[in-house]
Amino acid sequence: MVHTFKCLDRFFAIDVESGSVFEIDELTKELIDCDNSPLDISKGVFSVYSQEEIKEAREEVKSLIERNVLFSPEPEHKPPVYSGVVKALCLNISHNCSLRCEYCFADGGSYSGERMNMSKEVALKAIDFLVARSGSRRNLEVDFFGGEPLLNMDVVKETVKYARSIEGRHGKNFRFTITTNAYALSDEDIEFFNKEMYNVVLSIDGRKDVHNRVRKTAGGQDSFDKIVENALRFRKSRGDKQYYIRGTFTSFNKDFATDALYLNDLGFDQISLEPVVLPQSHRLAISEQDVPQLVEQYEILAKEYIERRKTEKWFNFFHFMIDVSGGPCESKRLVGCGAGNEYLAISPDGKIYPCHQFDGKPDYVIGNVLTGEFDDRLPKIFASANLTTKPECMKCWAKYYCSGGCSANSVNFCGDIHKPYTITCSLMKKRVECAIAIKAIEAAQQEK
Repeated sequence: MVHTFKCLDRFFAIDVESGSVFEIDELTKELIDCDNSPLDISKGVFSVYSQEEIKEAREEVKSLIERNVLFSPEPEHKPPVYSGVVKALCLNISHNCSLRCEYCFADGGSYSGERMNMSKEVALKAIDFLVARSGSRRNLEVDFFGGEPLLNMDVVKETVKYARSIEGRHGKNFRFTITTNAYALSDEDIEFFNKEMYNVVLSIDGRKDVHNRVRKTAGGQDSFDKIVENALRFRKSRGDKQYYIRGTFTSFNKDFATDALYLNDLGFDQISLEPVVLPQSHRLAISEQDVPQLVEQYEILAKEYIERRKTEKWFNFFHFMIDVSGGPCESKRLVGCGAGNEYLAISPDGKIYPCHQFDGKPDYVIGNVLTGEFDDRLPKIFASANLTTKPECMKCWAKYYCSGGCSANSVNFCGDIHKPYTITCSLMKKRVECAIAIKAIEAAQQEK
């Protein structure tokens, strides 16, 4: 399978199975697209080329095919086997939040249940659970999530302290991340984050009016000014350690490229903007009709992205960061994030879920870290939901870049863990195309 496309006024080809990426001309693109079809070179685009040009391009395409880097055969995939090993946990450290974001999948942080914080007992049991389930794996990841983790910082600190105290004797290395709205971020919190957090994710949606429209405080007040002030103070102290600003775009800001660039103008250089995922009846939902405009926004952003990265406004955009020369191993490409299998979530009452987006759903309780219960039937189902069991995904050129997409989206919006959520599929494909085009253009610039 080969995918050809035009992006940023250039032409490219991706050989899906080998992972080869080529920058090509328009003639070569048309020849590749017609490779397995009868070709009348006197018609259409081919009429503007000489017979010699066509012959030369054909020979080049033929050479690439013979070298197995174009139209390379699909290998026989060995389906991943459920091992029971867990490498990462999301601790929903608080089922409460200082904000009431209109699009929040967690119902304002409560996950449609009681507003509560995780106890120290549950948190430490979760760490013990991860160590016990991690097998021979050394590097373990723990993400403090919510709700809003800042509402339960004492337990966050106790959890980190405990994990650090046991990692040596168990031969483990913990990497902690935290996701926060930064509304109540203090200097003490910042100091702790810089010492202990491998990565910090701060939520800002972009322009002031965009952010304030959907990210109000629990009391209904605007949150932008306070959050940006705190986030910039954090950024100044963070140095070269990992962080990023994570925003959400909705039907209200389909011109999201402007929001990404605005965040960069504020002084942030690690940025991600994600499409909201909501029922189509919701006023903020993105529809199939919105996709062409959103696709155009990615290309608008990509053009400015390239220019800014040559100046003092250099920044990374999360979805344009693709490693075309290496990337994950085959098993990772087949299974994606590992939700429900290698990655699990723990709620404040100790319940174990496939990921944070399933928290509060009774049908998706796997066990409980307090009681030691663990039913592996659900993890086995999630482990089996890989590319090899998703027929629609296996026919897609972008399958090894998204690994079948988000299981929660498939379940919540398609009713089947094996069916992809097509809106995010369309946006994912455009992001990959932009990322590849950016890589090629920047590589060419460096050679000059």
